[in-house]
Amino acid sequence: MASSIDCPPRPCHRAGRQAGTPARVRGRVVSAAVVLVVLAALSGCGEDTGTAVRDVPVSGVPDTARVAPGTADAEPGTTDTAQGRAGAETRAPARIPGLGPRTRAWIPANARQVVVVTGRGKDANRSRVVLYEHTGSGWEGGPAWPAHNALRGWTDDHRAGDLRSPIGVFTLTDAGGLLPDPGTRLPYDQSQGFAVGGTGFEGEPLEGSFDYVIAIDYNRVPGTSPLDRTRPLGADRGGGIWLHVDHEGPTQGCVSLSERHMEELLRALDPDRHPVIVMGDADSLRE
Repeated sequence: MASSIDCPPRPCHRAGRQAGTPARVRGRVVSAAVVLVVLAALSGCGEDTGTAVRDVPVSGVPDTARVAPGTADAEPGTTDTAQGRAGAETRAPARIPGLGPRTRAWIPANARQVVVVTGRGKDANRSRVVLYEHTGSGWEGGPAWPAHNALRGWTDDHRAGDLRSPIGVFTLTDAGGLLPDPGTRLPYDQSQGFAVGGTGFEGEPLEGSFDYVIAIDYNRVPGTSPLDRTRPLGADRGGGIWLHVDHEGPTQGCVSLSERHMEELLRALDPDRHPVIVMGDADSLRE
């Protein structure tokens, strides 16, 4: 057993919360039957995941929302790019470093918070996460946080059970976890349905992996609990790709951070700033 349930594709998801989706009640407790179904599904993160074709922008994002190509790329999260060299110019760059024109085209025009997950390589299961925020004149990056992704790395055509994380750009609209809300502005569903046990790929315990989660809006309905298993693209495309607490090992499709960094991210994300996640290996993101 690895971590989290299923997974999202890249340009197949509508950017932003669907209009008319009712608000969710915080702290909703799922029934015992639902908990059993969820626990059965929690045999691994990204177990039934999916992706989309990388040369097509996120569905629902008009061409006018694309960012024109420009500044030279650099790897996000380094001290030279996210924070700036000590004593040197630290003006926020006009574009997020490390993202090429095709990747930038997938980012909705109204996004003012972008979580960039950069994998070490196409087949690597280690990555780093940087939260970029738009200052009005440019993008300011926070510290780089170490992370894990899927056991076999990344894919442009994610399918259920392939043990790869989908490459793409997805909105972030909903959160939850086994623990109480740490102070996020996202809708938060505290539930026993996030309880998980067993061990991961390297024999590490999975308990506590879902203390905090942020649903990645791939093949799911925004405005619902991360536990919701509705898969608009079909079960073969996966779903349930989350950001969640790291268990010191690779996942089945999700991205995992330390519990402290998950708390920081949950507190930082603001629905009014239309947060999205950009995720993939470094070479793919540079395209």
